[in-house]
Amino acid sequence: MQTKTSVQSKNKYAVTCDHLHFSYNFKPILQDVNLAIPQGAVVGLIGANGCGKSTLLRCLVGLHIPQQGQVHLFDTPALEMNDSVRERLGFVAQSADLFPWLTVEKHIKMIGQAYPKWRERRALELALRLRLPMGREVSQLSGGDQQKLAVVLALAHQPDLIILDEPVSSLDPITRRDFMRSLFQDERPFFTESVDEKNDSNTDYAPTILISSHLLSDLERVVSHVAFMRDGRIQLFEEWDAVLEFVRILPKSQFNLPTALCIADNKEQMIVDIRSLKNNLAKNTSLVRHIEDIIAAPCINGLDDIFIALNS
Repeated sequence: MQTKTSVQSKNKYAVTCDHLHFSYNFKPILQDVNLAIPQGAVVGLIGANGCGKSTLLRCLVGLHIPQQGQVHLFDTPALEMNDSVRERLGFVAQSADLFPWLTVEKHIKMIGQAYPKWRERRALELALRLRLPMGREVSQLSGGDQQKLAVVLALAHQPDLIILDEPVSSLDPITRRDFMRSLFQDERPFFTESVDEKNDSNTDYAPTILISSHLLSDLERVVSHVAFMRDGRIQLFEEWDAVLEFVRILPKSQFNLPTALCIADNKEQMIVDIRSLKNNLAKNTSLVRHIEDIIAAPCINGLDDIFIALNS
């Protein structure tokens, strides 16, 4: 049942961050963030509370101005976006920005007037699948329903880049499961299939998606890449399949490797990429006697394993 949006080109990037620094009240929030997200990737942004995830996402869409560094969206500086670039962007913040006096249906009809690619039929269809009460005003909606409506509004104009900041944090487990299935895993998932409403024919649509969430089991089913943050820095950015295949969490009691060869370490463990270790065999002969045991060490079972190791 696992569905992932395919990466369309490894040589083209939807988002790049170069040496990004951001501080608030002289407190550093982002520290030298470098990131290059391929077009068509589905990226899970993962980190503990306060690590800088929301700040990074707001810098990406131009809502925060970094003190140093630069963000590019489709080769355009984020702070110089024109309307044509904004039309390619769909952003959902943690707190939904909606009109409390408008109904769900009126939101869909009104917001659509601003976007030439707005697909009202698909927006209404997704809203119904998510069981949103079409005739109810936003002020009468629960926090979870407001969050769902914000996502519907962010997706209906077929943006090429979708950034979702904790989109399911207000949902109960059953609603959250149905929500993620509606977006990614149904027979007609919103992200991976599109319909031209005028010609009623299938068209290719594979946006780049960056989704921040604490609910790691939800992300595992849909991501193509993972980006781990800690203390305002990117600890690890890699294809998820490569993490499962090549990353090992090793007990320090059994292995004694130089810290420089590790992705990260904690008091009891080292997190390593066996590809990097193999590349360093010639430079570090002490690795030779360990490498086979390291390769044979258990692979990571899931996002929980590596999140705990990186944040211990």
